[in-house]
Amino acid sequence: MRVVVTGAGGFVGREIVALLLERGDAVVGIDTVAGGIPGGATAIAGDLGDATVRGAALAGGCDALIHLATVPGGAAEADPAASRRINVDAMYDLLLEAAAVNPGLRVVYASSIAVFGDPLPALVDDATPLSPKMIYGGHKAMMEHAVAMFSNRGLIDGVTVRLPGILARPKGPSGMKSAFMSDLFHALKAGEAFTCPVSAAGTIWAQSVGQCARNFIHALTLDTSLLPPTRAVTLPALCVTMGDLAAQIARECGVSAGLVSYAPDAALEAAFAAQPPLETPAAQRAGFAHDGDLATLVASALSTI
Repeated sequence: MRVVVTGAGGFVGREIVALLLERGDAVVGIDTVAGGIPGGATAIAGDLGDATVRGAALAGGCDALIHLATVPGGAAEADPAASRRINVDAMYDLLLEAAAVNPGLRVVYASSIAVFGDPLPALVDDATPLSPKMIYGGHKAMMEHAVAMFSNRGLIDGVTVRLPGILARPKGPSGMKSAFMSDLFHALKAGEAFTCPVSAAGTIWAQSVGQCARNFIHALTLDTSLLPPTRAVTLPALCVTMGDLAAQIARECGVSAGLVSYAPDAALEAAFAAQPPLETPAAQRAGFAHDGDLATLVASALSTI
């Protein structure tokens, strides 16, 4: 299978590309710089908003498209025009261009739980309506509808997966307001003190990057008749408190959980650490999965940093 992956040099993209290459797939990766794209893939560096870059990626044909590239949450909020250009306009054009190359091809789109807005309701499940508040969530919701529309028209065979908190991102600026979740891993692995900007009781939905990548690979071949008419599901995730997460990371790293102190930012906690119970029966029926338990999630996440 020849798979085009946008955002292939990113945190999740690298894991997905590595799995595809292990399977023996031909992979074409697009990213702003080629350096982060795993060796073995055909790397195309450039701006996704540039039609020539998209054309180069599709020139050799395309059996499936995994679309990860995005202007993330905080960056999208700071520059709505950039978010629209990449998260909406470039994606819309890419879907049409890929469909022209191979009508009905499988497209797997990385959306976000930001589509539900904040504050979240007391329970999030398959019936929870989309009600985004941030620019990022709004643009993701728009393109969920585009994937469904193009699928209904037979142009593509789309699957939208909404990502929870994916752990643990590389150290350094990411443009993600939720980066504190990953920063906790880096600090404790290095034996360093960490001040958490949300409370110990703050709840998050979490999945390791390895499990996330496996879910994307599964999405390439799943029977889309198992999906809702929207073609969109929220990935199963573990709902954990930051205190429990910190304690498990500390145990795995052999350091004291006392290295972590808490100085909650009310706005940050409301947006990213007040997540209610999550039920994902549609995703589970379609074969998607979470990590199983917190210890497995933490060990998997630590293995990638």
